[in-house]
Amino acid sequence: MKSSGLYVYIVIALIAGLVISAGIFFWEDTPRPIPELESSKDSPTLENLTRNEEFLSLLTRSFSDNQDLGSITSKWDSTDNIKAIEILNFVWSPLVGNTLIENLKSDTGEDFDFNIQDWYTWLWNNPEQISDDYDDFKAELYRNIDPRFETYFKDRWDTAQIRLDEIRWGWVLQDGIPPLRNPEMIPVSEATYLDDDDVVFGIEVNGDVRAYPKRILAWHEMFVDTVGDIPVAGVYCTLCGTVILYETEVDGTNHEIGTSGFLYRSNKLMYDRATQSLWSTIKWEPVVGPLVGQWIALTPRSIVTTTWGEWKKRHPETQVLSLETGHSRNYGEGVAYNEYFSTDRLMFHTPFSDTRLKNKQEVLALRFPAHPGEQLAIDTDFLKENTIYYDKIWEQSFVVVTDTSGANRVYNDWGTQFTEYDGDSTLTDSTGQSWTLSESELTSANGDTLERLPYHRAFWFGWHAVYPESRLVK
Repeated sequence: MKSSGLYVYIVIALIAGLVISAGIFFWEDTPRPIPELESSKDSPTLENLTRNEEFLSLLTRSFSDNQDLGSITSKWDSTDNIKAIEILNFVWSPLVGNTLIENLKSDTGEDFDFNIQDWYTWLWNNPEQISDDYDDFKAELYRNIDPRFETYFKDRWDTAQIRLDEIRWGWVLQDGIPPLRNPEMIPVSEATYLDDDDVVFGIEVNGDVRAYPKRILAWHEMFVDTVGDIPVAGVYCTLCGTVILYETEVDGTNHEIGTSGFLYRSNKLMYDRATQSLWSTIKWEPVVGPLVGQWIALTPRSIVTTTWGEWKKRHPETQVLSLETGHSRNYGEGVAYNEYFSTDRLMFHTPFSDTRLKNKQEVLALRFPAHPGEQLAIDTDFLKENTIYYDKIWEQSFVVVTDTSGANRVYNDWGTQFTEYDGDSTLTDSTGQSWTLSESELTSANGDTLERLPYHRAFWFGWHAVYPESRLVK
């Protein structure tokens, strides 16, 4: 069903994006902005329409509360539940809303009334039930918000590696949270806007050392650049607390990634410009679209969460993001997502929760490319108390070293037993030999090395949502 309501959708979505960018966020119990389709007919009917068109027609501006909804009810089956839930995010008419809710109650036996989050949670805890044309329904619905959204879903049912019904719109357009592409970097001497206790994400690639302040990156959630002659992207999923650095070139192809505007289990989904495939941030790979099944995965690299004072002490030669990003934002420390970070509440539900840790407790998340089926989460508070910690994933042994700022670094372990760490740059092993810590390796006095291994931090709920079988150390 084509609609002339495209611009209404886009304007309202833009307003929603601006509100989110201003730091005012939609909580679970807050009404969402309601887009409105404008029908090409004065009085749309549900006769002679496909099932997708019937549901989409419920959003037309001219749909009347006096209209007969018998066709919606009489044809209802379980594959309609997800369509109803997605329509409820936007519905104008009280009659339409009540009709959809009553059909949901009747089909499922559940009664969540208009609590859409609870309907989603119930849905995702049951086997997926979607119609063969659900991908086209999703494409048409979200095309009216951003035309680029259509290609994420159109005719892509058979490419999906994740449940399509778990892909939720995050209330922004494609790149509506604008990535920083080749951003301006400045030396330490010019970074007068930073205080020593400001949080930064630090990287080192082939000797090229850089810092990305959380206060800036939280507004953009991604930087794309060439660092140490390697094309990379740093992705910060503010909702799930994940910050990951990837090499974006795979087998000679540089995948130009951006922010899709959609989420999977409250984790950011990326897209690539060439194919509009959707990529999982936390899995490093395409999950919907033509790149699925081509054995493509981005290579993760190490990134450390620390303070500006600690990072510049270790790396006085570091470059750091300039405030001149080309965007107008309040880059003050703690401004972006302040309300979200200050509570344990979620904006977007996930299928399940685990109360062994609070939702937004940070964990060190470990998953190695050689053994992707096994995952480990380590409570960062535990690591502050255990500054030298050994563990193993499959056959990969490693040691986690945590400095006085609380920053974690993970290194390969070949049987070396460290007995002391000064909280800075020197470790001592059981033979009394000293080792020097760097961003790329641990180096002994006699020249032995232990290489750095990739890892990242995440909120517990976000990691557990994608990897519910993950082992937890706390």
